[in-house]
Amino acid sequence: MKYKVIGCDALARMIYLGAAYSPHIVDVELLPLGLHKNPSDLRQRLQERVDVASKDGYDAILMAYGLCGRSTAGLEARQIPLVIPRAHDCITLFLGGRARYQQEQEKTPGTYWYVLDYIQRGAGSGTSLSLGSDDGMTGNIDDVYEEYVKKYGKDNADYLMEVMGEWKSHYQRAAYIDLGFGGGEEVEQKARDEAQRRGWRFERIAGDMVLIRRLLNGDWDDDFLVLHPGQKVRMAYDSQVICPEME
Repeated sequence: MKYKVIGCDALARMIYLGAAYSPHIVDVELLPLGLHKNPSDLRQRLQERVDVASKDGYDAILMAYGLCGRSTAGLEARQIPLVIPRAHDCITLFLGGRARYQQEQEKTPGTYWYVLDYIQRGAGSGTSLSLGSDDGMTGNIDDVYEEYVKKYGKDNADYLMEVMGEWKSHYQRAAYIDLGFGGGEEVEQKARDEAQRRGWRFERIAGDMVLIRRLLNGDWDDDFLVLHPGQKVRMAYDSQVICPEME
């Protein structure tokens, strides 16, 4: 089989490694991270790439994205199947599944997640360097603070953040997801330093590539939505996360 995977830069190492070990031919196309901040724009970009890939002789198009702030809701499969993991955001993909993510959410809802590719590839791009667990990669404290500084000045920004209680009341944990790739020591230390600076606890959590491996291996069970030509992605308000629009 020949697959085209369209994914986010935040998953770069996972995607390339999964493609290398897949028994199928897998061509990779990555989009810059941070595009989820404008869901309609990201959706348009993804649909354009799906449309092009649908005419290039692939057997299926694989999306290395979650729902991502509804960015993938509305995507339509064209001439070939479109496969998307049932995941709210990339944290689910880093942790290996919805159940694992739910466990971590219930354990500590207010978590800042630190992941190697997200931080390395976000540096200097204007994208925040850690992930808030309340809504994936949006609503980040650093983003809010930087926006306030630009609008109101540092003193006023500090006051607003203190009033809002964002620094300590909303988040309690900095968690580094270790996926076993080299070069993660600096990112882990950053998470430790931030935890100490902000009065959070630090945890080092083992990541799991199982969803990405299964996506690229063609092993699609109920953890994946397989759209047939003409079907669209719709947000499901239950544990399935996404479903076909026609249902």
